[in-house]
Amino acid sequence: MNALKALVISCVILISGCSFQTEEPLKIITNSWIGYSPLFYAKEQGWLAEHNIELSTVVSLGESAHIYHSSNLDAFAGTQYEFHKAYAKDSTLIPIMMFDRSVGADMIMSNRSIKALQAIPTNQPIDVFLEIDSINYPLFKDFKQHYHLSNHSFNLINNDHLKMQRAITQKNSPSIIVTYAPYNHELEKQGFTIIASTGESLNLLVLDALYTNQESYRIHQQKFLALKTLVNRAIKALKQNPKNYYNKVKPYLESASYAEFQESLQTIEWLNGGISPSLIDRINEAQFPIRDLL
Repeated sequence: MNALKALVISCVILISGCSFQTEEPLKIITNSWIGYSPLFYAKEQGWLAEHNIELSTVVSLGESAHIYHSSNLDAFAGTQYEFHKAYAKDSTLIPIMMFDRSVGADMIMSNRSIKALQAIPTNQPIDVFLEIDSINYPLFKDFKQHYHLSNHSFNLINNDHLKMQRAITQKNSPSIIVTYAPYNHELEKQGFTIIASTGESLNLLVLDALYTNQESYRIHQQKFLALKTLVNRAIKALKQNPKNYYNKVKPYLESASYAEFQESLQTIEWLNGGISPSLIDRINEAQFPIRDLL
């Protein structure tokens, strides 16, 4: 009888294992941004693999959305800007999970003060390094309008953030960089300072979320629900032991030190626990649909 019971249990385990192996994984892509670090932590802990979820990372926001489309992945993380761009290609796309809101993490940096930039003749081009096909572009437009620089001439240079760091080495001419944490720390070492951000002076709402289309959600609904729980679990781990969390996610954060990591955390507001009524009003004004959020 015991031998028969052992045989039955072995068969059940074998069948379950085969079912898991033949089931399609949930494939997600994101870029190296501190607001997506709960995904990195969950991956390093082995939690994603336990739920048959695969995570790929790239450097730029625009690249993440592009690969999502070209490689037929199931979901991508990005701001509402990338969502609206992707929605134009697929009207079934929906935000499924909120990560955070930028409260200083998206910024304008320069090797000149704002007054010095304003004093430059309007016909003299100022180099601007940014990811054009990302939230960087509307952030720069907001900056120009706020500081009355719209009549000035700008030379837009499209680079991801790693290429920016190489391009501006020992650059002396007036330059602007549109970037986000934690890349600002390395740029500060090269003589650039923050002159505006979403934490002060700039009014642009910047949200980070996970997006999928309705068909992928139908297929992977249980995995998305599991992922929501894992993200909450990761953020809880961050609050309980930030140093251990940092050690897990450090490989994804472009060599940011622990002190820089902690500083960057102060520039985002986690939204996994809910959204305040006042923020919901701003989100609705931005025409960002949140009815399908987990």
